[in-house]
Amino acid sequence: MSELRHDPIQRRWVIIATERGLNPTHFHMDKESSSEAFCPFCEGNEDKTPKEIYAVRQPESTADGPGWRVRVLPNKFPALRIEGDLERKGVGYYDNMRGIGAHEVVVETPFHNEDWADMSVANISKIMQAYTLRIQDLCNDSRFRYILVFKNYGKGAGASLSHAHSQIIALPVTPINVAVELNSAKEHYHLKERCLFCDILQYEIQSGDRIIRMNERFVAYAPYASRFPFETWISPRYHSYDFAQSSATDLTYLAEILKDIVMRLNRSLNQPPYSFVLHNTPNIRGEKKRINWWETIRYDWHWHIELTPKITPIAGFEWGTGIYINPVAPEKAAKYLREVEI
Repeated sequence: MSELRHDPIQRRWVIIATERGLNPTHFHMDKESSSEAFCPFCEGNEDKTPKEIYAVRQPESTADGPGWRVRVLPNKFPALRIEGDLERKGVGYYDNMRGIGAHEVVVETPFHNEDWADMSVANISKIMQAYTLRIQDLCNDSRFRYILVFKNYGKGAGASLSHAHSQIIALPVTPINVAVELNSAKEHYHLKERCLFCDILQYEIQSGDRIIRMNERFVAYAPYASRFPFETWISPRYHSYDFAQSSATDLTYLAEILKDIVMRLNRSLNQPPYSFVLHNTPNIRGEKKRINWWETIRYDWHWHIELTPKITPIAGFEWGTGIYINPVAPEKAAKYLREVEI
């Protein structure tokens, strides 16, 4: 029989529709193929992209030339632009501001067909380091309230180019999905003087039913109210509110568990499209409009990563209600991924 589960972090209900009788093997995807004739992200095509903002390079290489491992570039077609003032104003009943922000692309590898499952842990760690450095730099701009890091892998997840890349967008507002989580965490802390995420992780680790993989510093698990089959969250096992403050050792352990999870998804679902989203702290160094708003965020917020394979559609019911139907129980999905040989 199906059941409704409530997510205390995202404050939404999810229907776990186990009566549909679908097993993890039903979601084995047809592998996507690349038909691109030319890729501007491949090594040797640096003159076809905007000038790099940051790069991990070999000592003898020069900027905007070959010899790099990771490059960060301005997006050629940005959703938001960095120049100008916000010019907040009311338009009748509505609020309006200019499209001010930053939009960057992280080219994760010089090799066209390489992704996290193929890379070394050291190379993935360099990508994570690029994220931290760019977040730190963008947070110096008081106009930006939130820095979003995300990756779309495969056409089914919305990737326009198959070459491995992720994106960073600095926003002048806090996204609603993150705002809901921030409020949940803040209210839980004010009520219990404990971190909501730490409480959940402690229970999940003790239970073990939804744990996929753990190492010394991180845990990967299927959330209790998973919205999608094989949805996986990765969190620090210790309390940490700001991803950008992660040490080199932290990033190595994170890279190890990311590679492991992507390899498990690839092996079990035949390299499915997926989305990777980092839920980090807002920019608390930015311009503050509300007194004491970030008073406890160092104690109540806990950064985490949401990695979601795109193997089921979002249809009218989900759009109409905000309630997701997941045909695979997270306990079954976690067990299946946990037992995959990689």
